[in-house]
Amino acid sequence: GYKGGWYDAVLSRISDVILSFPVIILYMIIIANFGASAFNIIVAVTFTAAPQIMRIVRGLTLDLKNMEYVAAAKTRGERAPYIMLVEILPNARGPLIVDACLRMGYTTIAIGVLGFLGLGLPPPDPDWGGMVKDTYAMMAVFPHMSLFPAAAISSLVIGFNLLADGLREISLRD
Repeated sequence: GYKGGWYDAVLSRISDVILSFPVIILYMIIIANFGASAFNIIVAVTFTAAPQIMRIVRGLTLDLKNMEYVAAAKTRGERAPYIMLVEILPNARGPLIVDACLRMGYTTIAIGVLGFLGLGLPPPDPDWGGMVKDTYAMMAVFPHMSLFPAAAISSLVIGFNLLADGLREISLRD
């Protein structure tokens, strides 16, 4: 985003292509082809989240590279790596930390959905989405069996969202 050019244009087009597909379909394609394991789930989540993160970082960089302190660093003769690491990155820190916390909540929901669809972790490993799926048929008789894993997923997501909100408040004070 800072330098622009053909490299930025190619990466933007690749991210646009990945973003044009529904995320759950990409999860299912990756996990169905490579198998349900913790590593493959991480790869699927990372592959689908990377273009979104790239767009956020690129947008912040395009906004921050026009600030006066970046122009002052250019006037001092600083090189591009110094400007990106010392001038731009610390000023993009707040929104990136908030996005990371919110993304953890989204990832928790995605992993729960994959477990519910049967594409989560294999049976010996604990998976809250798989637990909800396994007890779904007994929900009328034993609702607490589905309620506790669903409440665990919900409370974790709420916790990440509250953490993101608190970190946003702290970053606004800076």
